[in-house]
Amino acid sequence: MANLTLKDLASKLKGIDIAFLATKTDNGEIASRPMSNNGDVEYEGDSYYFTYEQSRIVSDIRRDKTVTLSFTGKSGIVSGPSFYASVQGKAELITDKAAFEAHWTKDLDVWFEKGVDTPGLTLVKVHALRITYWDGSEQGAISVP
Repeated sequence: MANLTLKDLASKLKGIDIAFLATKTDNGEIASRPMSNNGDVEYEGDSYYFTYEQSRIVSDIRRDKTVTLSFTGKSGIVSGPSFYASVQGKAELITDKAAFEAHWTKDLDVWFEKGVDTPGLTLVKVHALRITYWDGSEQGAISVP
């Protein structure tokens, strides 16, 4: 059994750009979509994702804040052991421009042409409650305060 700390996990998750963020839809189904965290993962168990206010992800979170993130690290015989993580958490929707600026990276300009001034821009903050991980042949889980 691996004994990774929250700091260890945050460091590993920071190195994986794309996560699949899953929400519950209005009819109870699960919707999952790829989202870039741009390396914005904090040791307290928080990660951040930008989207548009009119997106399904926003309407789903308004209805039910429970979300899951799925991460896949390197894999394959040549690249070494794989790392996988499943993060169960609660999402928060943020529309504050100061928060946008604090979490913005230039790479986001590809998706949001007007940067932090993009109309309808919304920041999704996911606070992890539990992280289950598989690191090569080791596995474990931690609860996040």
